[in-house]
Amino acid sequence: MLTKEKAPMDSDLETTQNILTKFGRIKTELSKVIIGLDEEIEQILITLLCKGHCILEGAPGLAKTKLISSIASLLDLSFKRVQFTPDLMPGDLTGSEVLQQDMETGERFFRFQQGPLFGNLVLADEVNRTPPKTQSALLEAMEERQITIGQTTHPLPKPFFVLATQNPIEQEGTYPLPEAQLDRFMLKILLNYPDAEDESKIIEKASSEDSITLTPVITGKELEDMQRLIRKVPISKTCVDYAATVVRRSRPNSADIPPDLADKIAFGAGPRAGIFLASAAKARAVLHGRQHATTEDIQTMAYPILRHRVALTFNAESEGITPEEIISQLL
Repeated sequence: MLTKEKAPMDSDLETTQNILTKFGRIKTELSKVIIGLDEEIEQILITLLCKGHCILEGAPGLAKTKLISSIASLLDLSFKRVQFTPDLMPGDLTGSEVLQQDMETGERFFRFQQGPLFGNLVLADEVNRTPPKTQSALLEAMEERQITIGQTTHPLPKPFFVLATQNPIEQEGTYPLPEAQLDRFMLKILLNYPDAEDESKIIEKASSEDSITLTPVITGKELEDMQRLIRKVPISKTCVDYAATVVRRSRPNSADIPPDLADKIAFGAGPRAGIFLASAAKARAVLHGRQHATTEDIQTMAYPILRHRVALTFNAESEGITPEEIISQLL
């Protein structure tokens, strides 16, 4: 008996519904261990749907590491955690060639020992605590999804994400990430202190409940299907032009920059920011049950995408101006 093959449009609609269902379950599961942070969770999920990487910044004790490890528990993917320290070496991340000997023939040979970057989801904890030499080991992995050791290039598993954390308060023993490396991160997500109600709930939950086991919700194959769907989501030329204009307005040498911002921006965002704006707008639209991206999606995602790509001048910093205020004027 012949079965009728599903039309591509029907398959896409089914995948869209699957995204809403699965990511709804993720949010429900996370609510068992994470209080609040709804917007931050959505931004991390958008990063995953767009094949991106993100960096979480917040004071100690705001559940940055717990949030990432909890999300990893809900994905049927390999999870690796690296604690970045000043003595961490590039080979500790990528792996290295290890000299071994055949016990029968006595012949010696080199075998590649994989490092923790060979995982689907890698938590780079306190990434700004290691020197630039080690930080640079992430560059090729994040952009090309591969690692080159000697003469050999090793592909990383698919999907592959780097979710990093950093502490903005402590300055001793920290090494700020170079702008070129920050640009590899699709989003920079800020975690603020909880409000009074949420903080009471956090204290109550942490002091009264045992540890909770989270069950995986999404497989790697499902996630890759969802990522392919996001690329198909329609976005109008108006939205694309809007995203491009916002990015161009952030550049101090551009004719599009608002006159009152010319002396406040040291350098602005590159084309990668516009690409990320369009992709993130599509993913946010799907997570909100829509089949097309809007300028509202671009406006919402502009803050986490641009805040680490717009550098302020000394004058702006001395006046207490924040990147968020600059982005608001760009929009």
